[in-house]
Amino acid sequence: MPDPEKPEPTPTPAPPSADWLSLARTAARAASSFLRPEPRPPAGDEAEPGAGSAELPRVVSPDTLRDERIPRGQVRTRKWPVLHAGPTPQVDLKTWDLRCFGAVDRPVTWTWDEFRALPAAVVAADMHCVTHWSRLDNAWQGVLVRDLIRHVGPRPEARFVLIHAEGGFTTNLPIDEFQAEDCLFAWSHDGRALDRDHGWPLRLVVPRLYAWKSAKWVRGVEFLEADRPGFWEQNGYHNHGDPWKLNSRGTDSAERYW
Repeated sequence: MPDPEKPEPTPTPAPPSADWLSLARTAARAASSFLRPEPRPPAGDEAEPGAGSAELPRVVSPDTLRDERIPRGQVRTRKWPVLHAGPTPQVDLKTWDLRCFGAVDRPVTWTWDEFRALPAAVVAADMHCVTHWSRLDNAWQGVLVRDLIRHVGPRPEARFVLIHAEGGFTTNLPIDEFQAEDCLFAWSHDGRALDRDHGWPLRLVVPRLYAWKSAKWVRGVEFLEADRPGFWEQNGYHNHGDPWKLNSRGTDSAERYW
């Protein structure tokens, strides 16, 4: 995997009001970017971020309000490294769908147009990769997990979810963390449609866990009674992946690897 860029000094923590100012600036950049053509997805496959984002509900991830926003063992980057196993999949929106199934009262399958018609929101959140980089102040647009869950009605025995993505990739989550208020299925980042390498047309965003839990190219959500480790969880990464849970020495996360 590529190394993160050279570490930068951690900035002096800003008070919460500064975070709101940063969010407002990000939202302004996002709104202006909608006026520019989106060059990243190929012609005919564009996933427009959506008009009127300034009017969408906004959620601020609690981690952005921490006094120290860089977890131990991480370094800040202003770039957005590309990390995944295998080739970037080719997706056809005409045949794409998102399926929610398993321990639910109402299994649902959405086409792309049906999913894009669901109510959208913007989430301001930080991102922490298990390979030691952190990217702050991301603005994601998409459908909040909490809103999606209302359509499927998870049964009381559904305690976990397994996210299914293109190429057979999976990752697992406790349902309580999956439906946290800052989790969403995103189609745009910082006011621009996701590019293919970062998960276009749709990726999950779980800001408070390591970024491999924020699966790219999502195609399904399976609600489970018992936990079932996903791809990286079976290949050395921790089953939970909390970047803030420290090891006994206080020098790094205890949940980076098994």
